[in-house]
Amino acid sequence: MNTVAQHILWFLPMLWLGMVLAISFLEAPLKFRAPGITLPLGLGIGRLVFRALNIAETVLAALLVLAVLIVGPGAATWLCLGVVVVLLAVQILAVRPPLSRRADRVLAGEDLPRSHAHYWYIGLEVAKVVALLGLAIAAAP
Repeated sequence: MNTVAQHILWFLPMLWLGMVLAISFLEAPLKFRAPGITLPLGLGIGRLVFRALNIAETVLAALLVLAVLIVGPGAATWLCLGVVVVLLAVQILAVRPPLSRRADRVLAGEDLPRSHAHYWYIGLEVAKVVALLGLAIAAAP
């Protein structure tokens, strides 16, 4: 069991990293450049995609916490995992709700200025990328 948990501990951060890079830094900005995509349509797609991403991230975080409890790795692994989990929690609990409320208002027809919450979300994603890389390196066998 310990060997499986050890492999999970370095594999899952890389899987998670790939998801974040593909969705947050590739899909999200490109969808608004596609022909025929309106702001409301893009927001609706984004809402679905990021909800699914956050659910998948929560599952990955839980699996990683379980793997860490089984393996009992060094302090660097614990620290990186803690940072990743906190960053995800801040995104889900503090940043996404205002973004969702803003999307609701735009979808209801309001014309709103650009949101600064997007910059917070992007900054947290960049920090999460760094922490996931650190976690995978720290946990590598």
